[in-house]
Order: sequence, then structure tokens, then C-alpha cells
Amino acid sequence: MPRDYYEVLGVQRSASAAEIKKAYKSAARKYHPDLNKEEGAEDKFKEATEAYDVLSSDDKRGIYDQFGHDGLKGRGMGPDMTHVNVHDIFESLFGGGFADLFGGGGRGRRGPRRGADLEYPLSISFMEAAHGVTKEITVPRRVDCVTCDGNGTKEGKSATTCGTCGGVGQVISAQGFLRIRTTCPTCRGQGSSIAASDRCPACSGSGRVRENTDMEVRIPAGSYSGLQIRHTGEGEAGEPGAPPGDLYVTVQVEPHQLFKRDGPDVYVTIPVPYPIMALGGDIVVPTVHGEEQLHVKRGSESGHVSVLRGKGVDHLRRRGQKGDQHVRLVVEVPTDLSEEEQELLRQLADMRGTGVQEPGFWKSLFDKITG
Repeated sequence: MPRDYYEVLGVQRSASAAEIKKAYKSAARKYHPDLNKEEGAEDKFKEATEAYDVLSSDDKRGIYDQFGHDGLKGRGMGPDMTHVNVHDIFESLFGGGFADLFGGGGRGRRGPRRGADLEYPLSISFMEAAHGVTKEITVPRRVDCVTCDGNGTKEGKSATTCGTCGGVGQVISAQGFLRIRTTCPTCRGQGSSIAASDRCPACSGSGRVRENTDMEVRIPAGSYSGLQIRHTGEGEAGEPGAPPGDLYVTVQVEPHQLFKRDGPDVYVTIPVPYPIMALGGDIVVPTVHGEEQLHVKRGSESGHVSVLRGKGVDHLRRRGQKGDQHVRLVVEVPTDLSEEEQELLRQLADMRGTGVQEPGFWKSLFDKITG
């Protein structure tokens, strides 16, 4: 289990974004492998970067504060340094090459960039979320060009070393006693370029083409709105030599006319005839798994809640376990009483000492007052 991210950066849970950034800068300077050769320094550096990646994002931090590491994993945001772009974090914090900023020689070219992650919003029905479903989706994305195998050149041709950076992919500029390493503006960090005449005609030299990919995704039983399901390697293709990104399917569950959910528990309101509420009896109630018989106790009050254990939806993190269904019973008031039924109710009201207004009572009273 990873350490608490706040503990890693040495800040309070109430720390502001500025305090978190300051703490990470301090940790990065202390443990960066180019500056600290001690055993374990690189692991501490990665740990600090992972913590900053989560705590610097309002969305990730909110999930982490409420649900911890498991909450991040359940939404495809779990600890995984392959998805923390350290280079981009340094660019945003230090504005250039981190190692050179502190006088180190650096590690040279950053290497090919991993493919972009994609998010696909998928709307499913309440029952599909409750029971699980397999969906066919079409994802627009960039993939490796099959004509040139992703290298961007015509057959028999190859890229040439960039004359600006000498194939390193970065250039160094001096500002006083500091050396700042930045991405080469000519080759954009690739370290090489392709002559216009040598570029693959199918992808114009980029090595990637856009296509619509049909794929099948499995939505597990018990899914909820906001759940993200990660499909490793199904994002956009990376630069030559780099892995593709990932695809995150974000679930959106449509509301149901009858059922409501709170986690794995299901809630439903059922109207029950007055005689059954008063005298007791058995009724049939709907659940997400079909109809179930429920015994109503004698003298049940309107609003009474009965619980059907294990009749909710699946727990995503507890295999084989289900939530409960909460059945709220309310008195059903008939609106189409016959004359005989009305008379019987009046007799019951008289027996219980409950005053019942006769038809036209208020009209006759009003006539007396205004007559």
C-alpha cells in the first residue's frame, strides 16, 4: 500500500495548492536522481512526484481525500508512474530543463512521448448498471500508420538527424550562470526530421493516422455514475518507440422511474392499500432482481421502511456481496370509491370518532354565512 500522499510531501491535509507545490519543489530538489546519487533517492523522487500528481489535481485530490488509494484505483487513477508525465510537471514548475537549472548534466533527450490518454463517456440504463452489460463502442483515435509502420517515411527512406540539436531533442541556452535545457524548436524533441519528399503519403510523415476503432467494453454489475474503467493501451498511438496511451470509459447511469440508488443499496416507495397497512398482510414488491413477497406488519404506519437483505446491487469491491433494498410503504388513497365504499368508510369513521364531512358541507355553510 502506498504511503499517505500528504505524509510523503510533509504537508497537512488542509494544505493549499501553493503549499503543496512548494513542498514538491523541495522534495524534487532533494531527491532528483541527477542531484542525489544515494540509494533509494530515485524511489523517493518518484513517490513525491506521484503524490504531487494526485494532490495538485482538484478532482484526484477530492477522490483521494474521500476514498483513499482504493478510490483512485476504482476510477482508473491509481498509483502508476507510467501515467505521471514527470517531464510535463517539471516544465510547468520550473519552466525548462530541471537538471540544468540546478547545474546537473541532465540525461539528455527526454525520449519519445507516450500516446495520449482518451476518455469515452458511456451512458447506460439503471438496470444495465445494476446487472452489468457489454457494449459496443466506436472510438476515434490516432493509430500507427500501417503504410510506414509508424516511422513516417516512405519505403527505403529514413529520418535524418536534426541539425539544430544534433539528435538530442533539446537545446541549451545560458542565462547568467544558469543553463536552461528546452525542447528543440526544430524537431520538437524528436532528435530527427524527415524531408518533405521522404514523408509517408498516408500519414504526411507523422507516423500516425486517425481512424474509428470498434471495440467491446464490459461494464461490471454495480457500476455507478462517474466510474472510470481503464483499458490499457487502447488510447492514441505514441511517438515512434513509445507505448500508446490508455482509454478510460466513464460511466453515466440514467435515472430510473421507480428505483433510486445509494451505492449498492436500492430504494423504492410502494403504495399499499389501507386495509393491509391496518390489518397486516403480504404484498408483492419489485426489486432489481424481480418480484419479491413482503409481509406488512399489522398497524404499519405510512412511511414505514422494510429492508430486503441482499436484494440491492453488487458491491464492486466485494465479490459476491450485494446491497439491500429499502422499501418505503405509504398508504394508497383510492380516488374512485363507489357509494357503498364511501358509506362503509363513513361508518368506520363514526365508530372511531373521526369526523367526516358530508358532500356539500362547505357549500351549505358558506350559503348560511352569506345568505
